[in-house]
Amino acid sequence: MRTPNPYPRFFNPLMIWTDVALKTGEMLVSSGSVIHMRTSRMAEHGMQPTPADMREIHLMSEEKLTAVTESGAAIANQLHTTQHALLNRVVQQWFQTGAAWASLSTSFTPAQALSRTQALVDVGTRTAATLSQLSSAGARIAQRAIKPIHAKATSNQRRLSQVAA
Repeated sequence: MRTPNPYPRFFNPLMIWTDVALKTGEMLVSSGSVIHMRTSRMAEHGMQPTPADMREIHLMSEEKLTAVTESGAAIANQLHTTQHALLNRVVQQWFQTGAAWASLSTSFTPAQALSRTQALVDVGTRTAATLSQLSSAGARIAQRAIKPIHAKATSNQRRLSQVAA
């Protein structure tokens, strides 16, 4: 009996992009809720914010800076580890495709044409697989970039909802 993969969604570009979309949606809902709670609180106290309001404003600025810094670091790390290697492979395969087309166009016999057509198909298949990997890598970059921002937005929503209740 085969053991199921505990992380199947992280190997399928569609599933990774779906995860990114769901996390983005959740983050936007949480952010909207947090903005509403904070602006309501600010409007309630007007030009004379309480010490708790001042702490919240300071915390808000600090959290945004921290989340953006973590997000940028995640993007840089993921770009460094995967994206450059995949882009290099795509460029190499692009040149191989050009060479395969040129070779096919200079075929003299049907056997040469058949052999060179197969070589072109093989390069095209490898290129398609690499492009799928490139899409997965892009999705993983987005996934890692949104993670710290999502975490702050959802934790703020939970925290401020408890304070308001």
